[in-house]
Amino acid sequence: MKLWEKGINPEPAIIEFTAGKDRKTDLHLTKWDIVGSMAHVIMLNDVGLILEEERNDMLKALHSLFVWDEEGSLVIEKDVEDIHSQIEKEMASILGTTGKKIHTGRSRNDQVLVDIRLYTREEIDKLADLINSLFTRLQSLSDQYKDVLLPGYTHMQPAMVSSFGLWFGAYAECLSDDLLLLSTARALNNKNPLGTAAGFGTTLPLNRKLTSELLEFDDLLYNSAYASLSRGKVEMAIASALASVAQTLSRFSMDICLYMTAEFRFIDFPDEYITGSSIMPQKRNPDVFELIRGRSNVIQTLPNEIAMLTSNLPSGYNRDLQLLKQVVFDSFDEMKECIEIMLLMLNNIKVKKNIAENPLYNTIFSTEEVNRLVKQGIPFRDAYKAVSEMVKGSSFSRTSVNDYVHEGSIGNLCNEEIAAIFNERMKFFKNKSAAEMAEKMMGYVK
Repeated sequence: MKLWEKGINPEPAIIEFTAGKDRKTDLHLTKWDIVGSMAHVIMLNDVGLILEEERNDMLKALHSLFVWDEEGSLVIEKDVEDIHSQIEKEMASILGTTGKKIHTGRSRNDQVLVDIRLYTREEIDKLADLINSLFTRLQSLSDQYKDVLLPGYTHMQPAMVSSFGLWFGAYAECLSDDLLLLSTARALNNKNPLGTAAGFGTTLPLNRKLTSELLEFDDLLYNSAYASLSRGKVEMAIASALASVAQTLSRFSMDICLYMTAEFRFIDFPDEYITGSSIMPQKRNPDVFELIRGRSNVIQTLPNEIAMLTSNLPSGYNRDLQLLKQVVFDSFDEMKECIEIMLLMLNNIKVKKNIAENPLYNTIFSTEEVNRLVKQGIPFRDAYKAVSEMVKGSSFSRTSVNDYVHEGSIGNLCNEEIAAIFNERMKFFKNKSAAEMAEKMMGYVK
């Protein structure tokens, strides 16, 4: 079944190629296609395009399809092009003529748009919850190891005194800014395209604000032509947010891999969390973090992939846009898997103490000595030169670490302030599940 059939049998190879992976990819959208259809049916009755009895029957039928989907018994049949066609076929089978009215005032274009936006909104909220868990764990580790000193590196050389508290906390605050980007992408995504039809509106008297309220969108996508133009734009915003999170995971994973080497051995994990070699008995490999790093780096290519797909398209719908779905859906799955396994690893991390007592790191205390001399009234440049000569002549001795009191230093991590900012940003991710929204729609059945 094709929604665009006109009594001509298309060449099977054409159908197979143009459908692509939609019959598999669209299964991600099933529950949201049904919820969007329920809102559409309620609106059609509100504007007088279907009777109240028809609305009730259609809502009941759609709800039964929702239940079938949850049970795993709703599938896209072999001769059906996509989930939208399958739902319409099921409705006609259940309700006959009444079921055929479900597409009134809709194009497959705005139907796909609303499905993707509802699905993506849910995925963004799920990802935010996982980021929240990772943020909480990093802050917990930061507090736990705030007094354990760690050499801070610049240019891959020992530079200044740092701490595990500062290191873990840095990546926690990094996630806070990632969350801000994700909330911006969510805001762009959470606008209603339903009712824009094929991108040029319709002569039917639709109430688009009603469907916006029912589907809990923040507002409309007002201009019908922009609804089509927004394909690629909103995905780009989402991809950029995902890429930002991926960069955080990738850089943290790189640090872990480095700190696990025999030369560093700053951290470790239980044997059951480490892989080995088929030929070298001594090997303890950080495969999990290498794969997080690699998979995160692939996610960081997503904005460019979307740009290459969409940057030179003319206005209006173009079939190229079909290819956006799979890459975005896959990236959400990849991101969630990476965060979940990282949480597992961080729940079992071992931190080595007394690292800074190694004479190898004596010179990372040289800046503290410069500052000690400055407090005695010696000009900074003179103090710097004096300590430089001590380091050069191998006469510098480690000094004590104290007076780190300013905000964001090893003595004043400001984790509570960072958590307050993060928690305020988390309030943006709040919508109901598809099941909750379907039940809400059923409240219109009388």
